[in-house]
Amino acid sequence: MAKKNQAIGIDFGATAVRAAEVACGPYGNDVELISYAEQQLPPNAVRDGEVVDQAAVVQALKSLWSAGGFSSKEVILGVGNQRVAVRPMTLPSMPMGELQSTLTYQVQETLPMPVEEAVLSFLPTYEVPSESGPVLEGMLVAAWREGVMTNIRAAEAAGLKPMMVDLSGFALLRAMARGPLGAGTTALVDIGARITTVVVATDGVPRFIRVLSSGAQDLTETMARSMSMPLEDAEQIIRTHGLAAVNAPELQAAAGPFGDTVKSLVEGIRSSIGFYSQNNPTTPVQVVVLTGGGAAVPGLGQTIASATRSRTLLGNPLDGVSVGRKVAGLDYLRGREGTMAITLGLGMGVAA
Repeated sequence: MAKKNQAIGIDFGATAVRAAEVACGPYGNDVELISYAEQQLPPNAVRDGEVVDQAAVVQALKSLWSAGGFSSKEVILGVGNQRVAVRPMTLPSMPMGELQSTLTYQVQETLPMPVEEAVLSFLPTYEVPSESGPVLEGMLVAAWREGVMTNIRAAEAAGLKPMMVDLSGFALLRAMARGPLGAGTTALVDIGARITTVVVATDGVPRFIRVLSSGAQDLTETMARSMSMPLEDAEQIIRTHGLAAVNAPELQAAAGPFGDTVKSLVEGIRSSIGFYSQNNPTTPVQVVVLTGGGAAVPGLGQTIASATRSRTLLGNPLDGVSVGRKVAGLDYLRGREGTMAITLGLGMGVAA
């Protein structure tokens, strides 16, 4: 039996920081979730995927490691917000080491930020012939350097050893584009508290990635603000009644603002998938798969299905994954497995 590789991924969310230790076979198969833990964060400790309150995040990470029983302090950090540009690109075919070392010079004219302020990476997907020789088609990732460094510094201050930084969209793809979802063209939509990640893949290969600066927390805050109620009460109402909450007579005052917030979130998802479909008419999206905490909001999935005119499923990243005893005993995860998708995929990246 081939030896499994292990890695630990960390996802910095707006409301919680999560870590997953994953073991994989040599080809990304035979996935096992060995350890998992999450720790709630105070408001605004992490904003748009970037650490703002380092002291609060460091304390959360230390608590996370104490609770999770992870086997190592070497970690992979996720990054993904609107200050990370992801776009298709074609580059001359060359060994990956040489390509990475010359990437700055090849793409600097196309970047939405000064090249000296960017962290660059290129994921090749296909090698194809051209008149000037073989070229690589793939996805260029350009992240704002300081935003990446704030997360690295927080992890280091907590005694951890960041080994690499990975795009959250790629992690979502690894976690979800497996089994039946790895065939055909699938739109993966992870609805977090403040960030929604949209990935379209064909046969498991990324074709389009977009990050939206809205999520489920916007729904909660709109309800709380409209009704002058505590956030905890608004969250409970939305968790229980979902989008239909404003049909209750006592919540009618929130109907307009809440409906606008829902429309903005759904329209961002619809237009992202629509943009892909418009530019790729031969490989249309066949199914939309929802993960993240926002995916569990009652009625939101149906609304997205109607807006995108696509079959829409609630995804479970643990489908086909062996779960260790430590994780199986975590009662707070039951019914919330979708929140683990990006964290699981981060661990799968190096583990595979």
